[in-house]
Amino acid sequence: MSQFKVSALMFDLDGTLLNTAPEIAHAANAMLTELGLPPLPYAQIKGYIGEGAQVLIQSCLAGALHDVPDQALQATAQHLFFAHYANNVTDSLPFDGVQDGLAVLKQRNLKLACVTNKPEKFTRPLLEASGLADFFEIVVSGDTLPKKKPDPIQLHHICAEFDVMEMEAMLVGDSATDIAAAQAAGCFIVTVPYGYNQGKPIDESQVDAMIRDLTELPSILM
Repeated sequence: MSQFKVSALMFDLDGTLLNTAPEIAHAANAMLTELGLPPLPYAQIKGYIGEGAQVLIQSCLAGALHDVPDQALQATAQHLFFAHYANNVTDSLPFDGVQDGLAVLKQRNLKLACVTNKPEKFTRPLLEASGLADFFEIVVSGDTLPKKKPDPIQLHHICAEFDVMEMEAMLVGDSATDIAAAQAAGCFIVTVPYGYNQGKPIDESQVDAMIRDLTELPSILM
């Protein structure tokens, strides 16, 4: 496997650091039930994760309705989803190897950031409850800046804050959204195979490396 010389590492949250799918699916089905719609299978909802809450909610509504939801219904559904998700958002646990891998990277004095499309009101409590908050010098959420992944603005922002060139930075993620953001920014992209990616396998030809879990990450860094 190739080795990479980087000064900064950026990590996606859902599906990369934390297994948030069970809590997201629970909130989505609670939303559907309150709207008088049938619940969806866990695997189906999991396949909708990866492009932010709005896409997730729209997909769940379309899946339950077998039709495209109107804007008024989407607005109501979003309010309900966020209300239900707030009740169990901090129940999500890190994937195997996450804490050990981050600890080794922190010991190497690498600059670490978390970059997610999740709203900040959920990101901070999640990182605190899971014990991961102290690993990251910078946290950029989906509503921190005007745009979010796959737009590269979040990655450019982190590189500027760390005072590193994009070619010196790496994004670790689990989805095509992460791949597109990293490629647009000019950063290295490394993926994990256990994430969500809307239920599709990662195209390994599009990434610089794929690792089994975060404990393998230090071994590919110079």
